[in-house]
Amino acid sequence: MIQLDDILKGKKTVAVGGHMRPDGDCVGSVLAMLNYIEDNFPEISAKAYLEPIPHIFEFLSRSAELEEPSESTDSVDLFICLDCSDTKRLGPSGTRFEAARETLCIDHHLSNDAFADENYIIPDYSSTCELVYNLISAIDENRITKAIAECLYTGIIHDTGVFRFDCTRLSTMEAAGHLMEKGIDFGHIIDETFYQKTFDQNRVTGRALTKARLYSNGRIIASYITAEEMEEFHVKPKHLDGIVSALRDTKDALAAVFLYELEPGHFKVSTRATADINLADLAKSHGGGGHAKAAGFEIDGDAEAGIETIVREIEPLLDALS
Repeated sequence: MIQLDDILKGKKTVAVGGHMRPDGDCVGSVLAMLNYIEDNFPEISAKAYLEPIPHIFEFLSRSAELEEPSESTDSVDLFICLDCSDTKRLGPSGTRFEAARETLCIDHHLSNDAFADENYIIPDYSSTCELVYNLISAIDENRITKAIAECLYTGIIHDTGVFRFDCTRLSTMEAAGHLMEKGIDFGHIIDETFYQKTFDQNRVTGRALTKARLYSNGRIIASYITAEEMEEFHVKPKHLDGIVSALRDTKDALAAVFLYELEPGHFKVSTRATADINLADLAKSHGGGGHAKAAGFEIDGDAEAGIETIVREIEPLLDALS
């Protein structure tokens, strides 16, 4: 395990960043790191860069300090990349990462090739937030304040589906228990950031479920939402979290595929599996990445044709199970 304080020692400028279209684990790990640095290293000028985060995460400490990523060749002493499998996923912040005098990556994606100077990458772990918990608690668990605990707990519950995905380990539950002891309102975090959806989010989820189709003799379920439909329901890509998991929950389906349109003819693809297959390799072949049972990438073309292609690529993985 790396020694976080040793890496931060002597630094004057630090940038923290995560992947594009940040989810709960990305937001939680970035803000936990920002809070840790500002609480314990007042001599460091730290800035965190993320695309606009979903409103549900704005209660997290120092979320108002997040800056939108922009291209810059200004060189900081250290760039800490969190929950990001490669520099492309950093978006415009990738230029800051490349210009930094030293880089650190903390991540749990199977597709991560350890691209930083220092790397703490454990794909078996539930979340990047669990890894950040490990790093801080190894120094002194008392440094995990209530504010940091809220950030870390948020990331853990989002990447484990509130502890029901099989990435949940004994260490995950122990970390969550210790974070709960910090006095966080864990019920509020679970209800208001994971389960509750706006009326428009529920409507667009309904549309996606209505359009869903079964493929490969019911082993694969897939659906898509167009940019026109997002406009119809007044939602943005960040509001579509959870749809692929709703598809995944279909009885007897072993894999789920969900596409949504980022721009005309260009789609973001999310894949999930209940079967013991490796979707990360499939995603990587399309320039994406992720975990064995949860991965994503982007494709061009027609949505239904794209689904047919992805289904054909998943089918051999399922066939190999029998």
